[in-house]
Amino acid sequence: MVDLTTTYLGLNLKNPIVASSSPLTQKPESAHELETAGASAIIMPSLFEEQIIQEGLKLHEDLERGTESYAEALTYLPSFGQYSIGPEMYLENLKKIKRAVNIPVLGSLNGVSTGGWIEYAKKIEDAGADALELNIYYLAAIPEQTSSQLEDVYIRLVSDIRKKVRLPLAVKLSPFITALPNFARKLFEAGANGLVLFNRFYQPDFDLEKLEVVPNLVLSNSNEMRLPLRWIAIIYGSVKVDFALTGGVHSGLDVLKAMMAGACVTTIASEFLQLGSQRIPAMLEEITSWMEKHEYESIKQMKGSMSQGAVANPALFERANYMKVLSSY
Repeated sequence: MVDLTTTYLGLNLKNPIVASSSPLTQKPESAHELETAGASAIIMPSLFEEQIIQEGLKLHEDLERGTESYAEALTYLPSFGQYSIGPEMYLENLKKIKRAVNIPVLGSLNGVSTGGWIEYAKKIEDAGADALELNIYYLAAIPEQTSSQLEDVYIRLVSDIRKKVRLPLAVKLSPFITALPNFARKLFEAGANGLVLFNRFYQPDFDLEKLEVVPNLVLSNSNEMRLPLRWIAIIYGSVKVDFALTGGVHSGLDVLKAMMAGACVTTIASEFLQLGSQRIPAMLEEITSWMEKHEYESIKQMKGSMSQGAVANPALFERANYMKVLSSY
């Protein structure tokens, strides 16, 4: 019998399949279904910085009164009703989900500035979360802002939160980082226990009839996992953090690839949204069958076995691979 157990952020997990933040991880009932199907942990949807700001400004109350006293803020922040739950309800929902499942539950904060993050990181810890994912979703669109300035904001944010909470911290990163291995090391030194590669930036579309910019949600496909797969394989072993691969994981074979690159877990949303939590048993069976066929005894045995430092030709992860692909068409 193969051993599918793994560890992530100091948590002992029964397998590498973690349910990523989605509507399925927002309700106790669907969270319980994910656990029953075999998920080893769940990540709650993010509490957004904008929600924390709105609570501080009492913006919801002002909107109901029809006032425009916060005109600038009203143009910047989404309406409160666009989010399913506010900050205090988020904490209460976290407690309900913790009572509904026996697997680890990770809270999530999404933003770019310290602000109310420290306060709510502590509240999420007090509500019973097993770990905290810092989901840094920020588009650097200001010409005056340098990459080093932006990195410093992230590092200070992680450092400030680490000083206030004991929870394991994972940082979910954008792929748009100039020198990712160096930045990963700085985040580790600031107190990050894990890195989640990568955050998906949902690109807007243009409505040519209404001449409006409109949101556009497109679920992932397996090809998307090549980017995080490559970077985890490159950084694995050089920075002492746990890696979670997210984006593009749709099969048991995808999970195996992530483990061989050096990931501890895969976090999955699109596959479960499309086909339901019952995909998990099939994926676990696919993993087990492949491991038995190829005589792997455990996830631990294969972890990092195809990272850059372990393969015969490490240059394939860099320019040599680029040239080889171009010449192979």
